[in-house]
Amino acid sequence: MVLAAARRYDAERQIATGLRTGWIALATFLGLIALASAQVLALQHAIRAADELSREDERQLVQRFLHRTMEADVAAQLGIINWDEAIGHVDHASRSSTDMAWLDREFGAYAYGTYNADQAFLIHADGTLLRAWQDGHAVDGGAIATLRQPAAALIAQSRTPGQTLGTPAGQIRLSDGSSWAVDHTGMPLPRWAGGMVRVGERVEIMTVGSVVPDRAAGLFNHAPTYFVSLRPLDQAATRVMRRDLLLPDIALTLSPNLAAQDNTIALDSVDGTRLGWLRWTAKSPGPTIMHRAAPMLWGWIALFIGVLIGGSVVLRRSWRISRELLASEAQARHNALHDAMSGLPNRVHYMQRLRHDLAACIAGELRGDVFVAYIDLDGFKVVNDTLGHHVGDELVRQVALRLRRTLPASDFIARFGGDEFVVLRRGEGGRAMADLLGGQIMALLREAFVISGNTIDVTCSCGISWGPAQSEDPGELLRRADIALYRAKQRGRSRYRRFTRDMDASVKLRLELEMELRRAIVRNELSMAYQPIVTTGTGEIVGVEALMRWQHPERGAIRPDLFVPIAEQGGLMITLGTWMLREVFAECGNWPACDISVNLSPIQIMASNFLATMAGIVAETRIDPTRVVLEITEGVMLDRSDHVLGVLRDLGRMGFRIALDDFGNGYSSLSYLRMFQFERIKIDRSFVSNIESDVDANAILCTIAALGHSLRMKVVAEGVETETQRQLVQAAGCEMVQGFLFWKPMSANEVRPLLNRRGQNRQLRLA
Repeated sequence: MVLAAARRYDAERQIATGLRTGWIALATFLGLIALASAQVLALQHAIRAADELSREDERQLVQRFLHRTMEADVAAQLGIINWDEAIGHVDHASRSSTDMAWLDREFGAYAYGTYNADQAFLIHADGTLLRAWQDGHAVDGGAIATLRQPAAALIAQSRTPGQTLGTPAGQIRLSDGSSWAVDHTGMPLPRWAGGMVRVGERVEIMTVGSVVPDRAAGLFNHAPTYFVSLRPLDQAATRVMRRDLLLPDIALTLSPNLAAQDNTIALDSVDGTRLGWLRWTAKSPGPTIMHRAAPMLWGWIALFIGVLIGGSVVLRRSWRISRELLASEAQARHNALHDAMSGLPNRVHYMQRLRHDLAACIAGELRGDVFVAYIDLDGFKVVNDTLGHHVGDELVRQVALRLRRTLPASDFIARFGGDEFVVLRRGEGGRAMADLLGGQIMALLREAFVISGNTIDVTCSCGISWGPAQSEDPGELLRRADIALYRAKQRGRSRYRRFTRDMDASVKLRLELEMELRRAIVRNELSMAYQPIVTTGTGEIVGVEALMRWQHPERGAIRPDLFVPIAEQGGLMITLGTWMLREVFAECGNWPACDISVNLSPIQIMASNFLATMAGIVAETRIDPTRVVLEITEGVMLDRSDHVLGVLRDLGRMGFRIALDDFGNGYSSLSYLRMFQFERIKIDRSFVSNIESDVDANAILCTIAALGHSLRMKVVAEGVETETQRQLVQAAGCEMVQGFLFWKPMSANEVRPLLNRRGQNRQLRLA
């Protein structure tokens, strides 16, 4: 009986245990179901929120695009509204038919032909109409009567803060008592505003821009005249929006009846009248999220128990992986902000530190000034040329080491590349601290360096500036230190110079060079040099690149990278480019068969009469266009308008070949190569100059060459100066090269005999 009772007790205990286990399992199951249901509801809420956030992001994106389009329209008109000559003609137009005809040509016809402004007019600040145009032709003021009120509203809006083109640095007082924003040179900044209006049945974009001088600030002493232009918000405009905003069906609609999947922004006139809506199909991430998340949600329930069991193992492994990732991220961040050769911070890191410390000084968080010392080794190129680049690299490393060991630990030292170092120091004392810093830097290099058995005695030059006493802008502070460094070089090297106001003659020099360049073009003082382009394997000359030279009678040789930007800013680029094309075509027309490469400025290509000018020069010089390779930079391709592509295609039909110059240095994109079939691409010299020591530069070079070959384009490498570089670019697949290893730029009389002999000697090299 006792045994039976014991067995019954055990059975009841097992049943009770089973029941408890069942209830626990059921509770766990119900808990999982409740948790899953809560997650489904949370997911649905998140999906709805994601859809709404996506729609709001799209609306803000379209709004910003419209605002930037208006600002870009006014910025594109700077050539006519920011112009001394325009001020004079506007002021005298009401009294002179000659000035009025000038306005018709330079404002009305030019704005219509260049910017597609179908309606435009000039209006004084008091609302008085000066001149009106429609489709480039002058019209009576009644034709734009309904537009004057919104134009006046936009003019008033342009006077609000933030409506200037450029960064204001101060204010000037006009004759009517009002103030006007000016830049750091004292030149008035153009004001602008934009909005939308209805013209008939069309919605048009209206922009206003003030007419101000670009060089003679004295011309600006009264309230300015405003140039008002209108262009339609038509299919061409929405086509650009489809492409740039990746909204393939965005369109203008006048009806508010919209489908559930549509997204819109309302378009209001300047006076607040509703004009219509921009409509497009919203990109809703919700359905995709739900479709992809549902299997994961149910799978999570099934794997929940397994996750609990293996959680500790996964957590431990995740902790270890996280530590490794943090270490890897720290190393990557260090590499991004430091120079690989010297171990010093690089330019990006230095500018971050300079910007931070300067802001702290301005805010009063730090006392004193921030001193910037720009250092350049004297005769570094001689070391590279005579002892080799490996000795030059080691010299850079030892200079960096001496800077770190000798200067105070609080100094921030960076290397900008080559033999350029920059020191940042916080302190008080102004000129006295600058002199102390300069003396310490000069003393660093008094002791010679011993590298590979060579005793190298080098000196350095240094320029010093400090802020915020001299400037509150980090870039300007660095520029002024560079100017002081240049002055130290001019004074004989091996010395330092503090920046002073009289050193900042760059603006004056630019104006002087611009006037002298105008005279040089008229007096035919410019000349052409030609640098041969050779094959990588045999060294055979296959072409030449035409390079402009300016031998100033007093200043000596002036570099193209100095006077070409001056020509572009001063409106001389079309004249200069036309002279260059005519000179090259005439000079090379009877040369032996070879390619003739000529650089084109973006300003030339955008000129409305460029193709006619090219045809005229070809007919005049009788050059064979198939011999000419026209080189354009990637900056031209930033304007993907039909005009640019049309010009390039027309040049191809004329027989010219087109090359993409400085590939990889600016705004490289595969879309450029898809939009137009270039005959060749030229790899920027920055990749070639670093190819011997920079593995990444070598990899990029190989990639660009492979890309060119796959697109049936020839690949040319620029700036080859050593035999090792030649071998590396040849191994990368570059068919042609140019650089000082082979030939320096030379005159036509020097290069013509080389072309005559190239069939006899295929291994030409420059000793």
